[in-house]
Amino acid sequence: MSPRRSADTPLLHRVAAVLLRYPDPETLGCLDDVVAVLPAVTDARDRARLAAVTEHLRGLTAAEAAERYVATFDHSRRRCLHLTYYRHGDTRARGMALLALKHLYRRAGQEPPDGELPDFLPLMLEFAALAPEPGRRALMQCRAGLELLRRALAERSDPYTPVLEAVCGRLPRPGHRERDAWQRLAADGPPREQVGLDPFAPPASMASAHMAPAATSTEEDR
Repeated sequence: MSPRRSADTPLLHRVAAVLLRYPDPETLGCLDDVVAVLPAVTDARDRARLAAVTEHLRGLTAAEAAERYVATFDHSRRRCLHLTYYRHGDTRARGMALLALKHLYRRAGQEPPDGELPDFLPLMLEFAALAPEPGRRALMQCRAGLELLRRALAERSDPYTPVLEAVCGRLPRPGHRERDAWQRLAADGPPREQVGLDPFAPPASMASAHMAPAATSTEEDR
């Protein structure tokens, strides 16, 4: 069986969701549990990827982990955890994409929390762990954002890169057209229209989802 469809994919998604959450004391307290379940990830390469990120986080103080998380994900538009932003920016189309994700969650019997947008990657991974097929569809709908985030992390050799590699590796191989589209998005960036998102907010306004300060830096081109 292909590892992309293997029985341990929900577990991989659950672990990845923990590792990509803001590292508050509750999240850091889950890392020992992550270590305990990692042997159940059957693909050795994915197991090593998740273990590397887990050990990296376990080696940091809570303050260090929080500071590095904010620097990685909150100060750059190129490393945003809200995946519809990569394709749609702050536009009406993004509002529609967020609504479509909410409907997908609800059809699967899951209600997204009020404090988070439905395209927040850790939330999407938790959904995929609970509802594997709908969750897989949601990840596929946001595949461009996943791949662009993975590339942006890899470019700076970021310690979080292996988590994205593991998640992306469980999805079907992209075709040439998809890769070309991602290249154009990477080069051009998301649209900048600043209307049409009510009641949703742009990524810089969503830092309250993990209690980190809002992004004010212009690091988006780094």
